[in-house]
Amino acid sequence: MATTFVHEGAAIDFTPGADTPAGTVVVQGDLVGVTRVDLKAGQLGALAVQGVFDFPKATGAGTGFTVGALAYWDATNGVATKTASGNKLIGKVVRDAADADASVRARLMQ
Repeated sequence: MATTFVHEGAAIDFTPGADTPAGTVVVQGDLVGVTRVDLKAGQLGALAVQGVFDFPKATGAGTGFTVGALAYWDATNGVATKTASGNKLIGKVVRDAADADASVRARLMQ
């Protein structure tokens, strides 16, 4: 069977098990996506798997990011982190984030 083009892949189908508000980070295996609109439980929706998003991050000493750094999703704490171990890759940072900043802007990479 030949490979068949389906679509560009900026978003993928997703059916949540519970109501999921817009802006929720969803991890499926090693795939990290973000809901762009509110999704109802059991109803087919979509996850953005491409694009640039502002992710929450911890504040305090050592939590800043520089452009080009890798960002990972810490599902336990619900924040972006520089720590790869035990976390899933979000993508690359596209705007510096200081230690005091509560968010970091990153481009999703799959």
